[in-house]
Amino acid sequence: MAPSSRRAVVTGLGMVTPIGTGKAAFWEALSSRRSGIRPLTAFDASALPCRVAGQINGFDAKQYIDKKERKSIKVMSRTIQLAVAGAQLALDDAGVDKAQLDPARFGVEFGAGLIASELEEIGPPARISVDAHPDFVDLDKWGAEGLASMPPLWMLKYLPNMLASHVSILHNAQGPNNTITENEVASLLALGEAYRIIARDLADFFLVGGADSKLNPLSMVRHSLFMPLTRRNEDPERACRPFDRSRDGMILGEGAGVLAVEELEHAKKRGAHIYAEIVGFGAAFDRGCKGPGLARAVRAALGDAGIAPEDVDHINAQGTSAVEADIWEARGLHEVFGGCKCPVPVLAVKSYLGSLIAGSSTTELTASLLALEHGKVPATLNYEEPDARCPVPVINESQPVTKPYVVKVSFTELGQCAAAVLKKW
Repeated sequence: MAPSSRRAVVTGLGMVTPIGTGKAAFWEALSSRRSGIRPLTAFDASALPCRVAGQINGFDAKQYIDKKERKSIKVMSRTIQLAVAGAQLALDDAGVDKAQLDPARFGVEFGAGLIASELEEIGPPARISVDAHPDFVDLDKWGAEGLASMPPLWMLKYLPNMLASHVSILHNAQGPNNTITENEVASLLALGEAYRIIARDLADFFLVGGADSKLNPLSMVRHSLFMPLTRRNEDPERACRPFDRSRDGMILGEGAGVLAVEELEHAKKRGAHIYAEIVGFGAAFDRGCKGPGLARAVRAALGDAGIAPEDVDHINAQGTSAVEADIWEARGLHEVFGGCKCPVPVLAVKSYLGSLIAGSSTTELTASLLALEHGKVPATLNYEEPDARCPVPVINESQPVTKPYVVKVSFTELGQCAAAVLKKW
């Protein structure tokens, strides 16, 4: 198939994060080096080994939903509410008149993940269903009594595809609609899919993003058991230390990052403000999580964009602050960029937010888009002592933007990798 002449640009940013909601508050916090990681207060976390998180305080979904639609909030988990808020903020920032959009060419692509039930909903039915041994649920009793006591619309609050479903219903988006459940890399894969759908002339306008909140007891217990979380509870703001030698684990957060993405001529026709053009995308699998797969994804994105590693201003890294994950990410980035005469610096936005899991990639990407807009790249927090095992030049002081391209990378703990290249408009 011949290369498409259709180009995709970013025209709106919508973020709900621990350091601020909306692009102005978000950028001000980044510029001021203000962390959003603090003691976890969403529930009593005193028995957990990790008691810090990137928590959003004072969030109210009603502010982002029209009055006549607010009844739908009762079937939205917190993750869905964050996604809906981010989508509305992106539309507002894009300045788009939805009445002028063709609904059949208005798409929604979201990254999402496992949404844990609230204890108030799952707890009572579980208690009904326990057998004589109080630690185990009697499945026969669960089917006969426990399930019947569940709220009738319970499942609709927790299905991962409900983020995209609610956004599309609220905004009459009848075009391509998909949900990608790939943990940290989910929303970056969603961006790549929207980029390619626009190129194939199957849509003109997209809301693309991701959202997540793991700050409830079920998720925090699960992640404490199976994920390398920090134990630096006494100093929350310094706990997330991507690529730093003293890092000891990741920090969970919550939030949403949504982009308005549209075809270039469509954006020009309505006089939209353009932040950047999506010029390249690549994905790969890194078997064994050693680095070469991540390097392949980055090379594919650079090749798609038609640029060399030396053309990149900075890399927006995953930078989880987990000991092993940072090592193999740095190894993969070094494989591509290590030979550049001028080092390509690395920004790790999780140092401000913690990991927003499925909401991470697009939320973190907005920091680089705003950096291109303002002409300066914010610093990575808490990078104080280089780790010889992480051979990447981390940005620890704000620096000017000198080149038009930025690369965003992401991956899962099992090795699914993606990279996108965006160019300043």
